[in-house]
Amino acid sequence: MAKYGKAASKSVESAMRRKKSGTLKSSTGRKVTSEKQAIAIGLSEAREKGAKVPPPKGRRKAGKSAGTAAKKSATAAKTSTTKGRTTSRTKAAKKR
Repeated sequence: MAKYGKAASKSVESAMRRKKSGTLKSSTGRKVTSEKQAIAIGLSEAREKGAKVPPPKGRRKAGKSAGTAAKKSATAAKTSTTKGRTTSRTKAAKKR
């Protein structure tokens, strides 16, 4: 099964053309010179239009497995109880 749809291909193609002609701008307003950045902009535009494009690498959901959620809650509980105890002990020790 294909990762990207035809609409995604068209938008990337369009972004590459705009990059070559010098009219493609980044979000800051600067001219895009990198091909990788032009492709990323094209894929982002395709996502906005609703084309078949996988989510960006850094934005995938991490909480799908039950193990990850259990680890997060365990460390949160551990740190909150530990912090309360250590601060009260150190304050008492400093007073003596």
